[in-house]
Amino acid sequence: MKLKTSIILCAAAMATTAPAVANPVWDLYAGATIGAGAETVFADDKNETNAAQSFGAMFGVDLPAFRIEAEYNYLSETDLHAHLGMLNAYFKMPSTVIKPYLGLGVGLMFGGENEKAHVDFDTTAAYQGMLGVTFDPTALPFKFDIEGRAIYMPDVYKVADIQPDILHYEARIKIRYIF
Repeated sequence: MKLKTSIILCAAAMATTAPAVANPVWDLYAGATIGAGAETVFADDKNETNAAQSFGAMFGVDLPAFRIEAEYNYLSETDLHAHLGMLNAYFKMPSTVIKPYLGLGVGLMFGGENEKAHVDFDTTAAYQGMLGVTFDPTALPFKFDIEGRAIYMPDVYKVADIQPDILHYEARIKIRYIF
């Protein structure tokens, strides 16, 4: 009888004291990103590829198995400029300091222009896929990501019954501050 009472008291003590010393399961973060790569415009049987770069900012929640974030991107190429708002989900592989991940995003290209064709972009859907690794130094409130990314934007404008698509692909570096 005393053994059962001891086990119950130990379990009750652990249940009430463990949450007081536990770390939070999720982290809020904000960050910035920069990338470089190329952008291809597909129109009928023709395509044109040029070097491109991107700049962005994000705000999100980092959970143990995945990450969710809202992201703004500015894409720039010689003749093309675009603004994107994206919602992303990242699926993380369990690891300690270096953490690989796979991500998907959906959003809108809500502004932009093609200076060469003298047209403004229509608001259109945008889709992206990401593959990368996170470096998580334990002593700092920062996380660093290195990733490859591809963004697809269909039917960005219409000129003479031609509706070109854009594929933007790049290598990207992110820094995230954990609150």
